[in-house]
Amino acid sequence: MDADCRTRLGGSADDDAHLRDTCRLANAWEFIEQLPEGLSTEVGERGVQLSGGQKQRIAIARAILKLPQVLLLDEATSALDVESEQVVQRALDEVIRATSCTTIVIAHRLATIRNADKIVVLHSGVVQEQGSPKELASRCGGAYARLLQVQNGDDPSERPEAGEVLEDNGKLECNGNVKLECNGNGLEEADRGLRRRCEAA
Repeated sequence: MDADCRTRLGGSADDDAHLRDTCRLANAWEFIEQLPEGLSTEVGERGVQLSGGQKQRIAIARAILKLPQVLLLDEATSALDVESEQVVQRALDEVIRATSCTTIVIAHRLATIRNADKIVVLHSGVVQEQGSPKELASRCGGAYARLLQVQNGDDPSERPEAGEVLEDNGKLECNGNVKLECNGNGLEEADRGLRRRCEAA
């Protein structure tokens, strides 16, 4: 159904100042301001076509205007391209910081929940683990840590088997967990973010 931006946001002409502030918070005002008639621009099949990311930001702004006590976001960025996802994610982060409502985020893309206070990992309806993003990421072999590795392009299934050593451009990788880099003075070991000097082999 076609309607202008103001109607889609659930506001009226008397609320334009409030709508503008809310749209800024949702990272939506920049594109709304550039529409032919701003908030009065008709959008939809017979009007201006909005991108997926723009529609998501309109939806976020509409949710903020309702001042909910609980905000439920179900795969809020799953249908977006990478660039749009980043813009929408920044908007969500800003909204969560600026409002006092409890926010529950359902997501497969872990970037969506990187700033969460608490994460609950579910598999087939069963809780696998829970904790802060930092706690879960540090659990070697944990469900969240494995998902994080896969989404960061570091698939554990492609790592060497135990005892197997690969050499490539001066780098040694053993057991898939420890990376040794030759820097001309010896080997430097990087393991879980901690670095220490070790003897050259």
